[in-house]
Amino acid sequence: MSTVLVATSFPVVASIAGAMNSAVLVVARFALAAALFLPLVVLRHGRRALPTPGSILRYAVLSAPLVGFFVGMFEALRTTTAVNTAALFTLVPSFAAVASLVLLGERPPARRVAGLALGTLGAIWVVLRGDLGALAELRFAIGDAYFVAGVASLAVYSTLVKRLHRGEPMEVMTLWTLVTGTAWLLAVRWDQIAAVRPSDLEPRVLGPLAYLAVFTTLITFLLAQSATLALGPTRTMAYTYLNPALVAGIAWVLGGDVLGWAAVPGIALTLAAMLVLQREGRRSELGARGGAAHGAPEARAPALRRGARGSRSRSDSPPSTRAGRCRGSGCRPRPSASAPGASGSTS
Repeated sequence: MSTVLVATSFPVVASIAGAMNSAVLVVARFALAAALFLPLVVLRHGRRALPTPGSILRYAVLSAPLVGFFVGMFEALRTTTAVNTAALFTLVPSFAAVASLVLLGERPPARRVAGLALGTLGAIWVVLRGDLGALAELRFAIGDAYFVAGVASLAVYSTLVKRLHRGEPMEVMTLWTLVTGTAWLLAVRWDQIAAVRPSDLEPRVLGPLAYLAVFTTLITFLLAQSATLALGPTRTMAYTYLNPALVAGIAWVLGGDVLGWAAVPGIALTLAAMLVLQREGRRSELGARGGAAHGAPEARAPALRRGARGSRSRSDSPPSTRAGRCRGSGCRPRPSASAPGASGSTS
């Protein structure tokens, strides 16, 4: 669902990218999403929704690369197409694998590397419209360069979600990521934002801006962060391989830029890459569970020690507790020290 919503954002952003400064559009998108989400989070979580100074710092670190992605996206769509950015967006899993290696120490298995290479090849095919002879003459627009930088930032963000989460509800993490992201934009681009007057907002921008704030910012953040914790950054980002096909379909419906049949093999490669990465991720998850259940001796040692202690505790229990199990005339339980007459003589 998150991937479908992200795909719809490319043509929507392209339709309003030239109407206003990119920083202003992004801060409006973040601020509107945060304002709509704040009362819902406070109503549901109460005081737990209030961050500590330490958690605010975590959220600020998390939102910084996210802001970089959105600013890069708006800047890119001034000079490149929605289909191009959707194709370049499929590089996110490869960048996420590198970020996971650096930040989390996760070394990708050979099968995952193969899937990433397959997806990258498919993305290049889509960008070239299937004309591999144009590879030698490939000239990226400045917008494509902006977007590649934004994609790298998004990969860092997806990895930091797993690194910086401390068990708080995902709604709380999403809210304060939006709030601190708004603060970053106000601090870095205040001169551009302050120069904007309310009359500069074109009416045609308001509807798309509301859609971006609610559906492709608020809901998408919540879904993507939850998926990252459950599946990991690389496996979650693998779904971005669906973007070229989804955006091409949306563009076809809207009568805009269409990829054409020559790009179909590239789309097929990206879909195959997604399937490879999902299967590899599932296999790794099952392997980890199997290792926990039938793992190394050191993993089983605590359980064995607990079992041994349990056996000793049962054998060392006072004989009086075993009297009910005693049968026969030769079985006479010894009175416990606390029993009446334990210290006296028998008559």
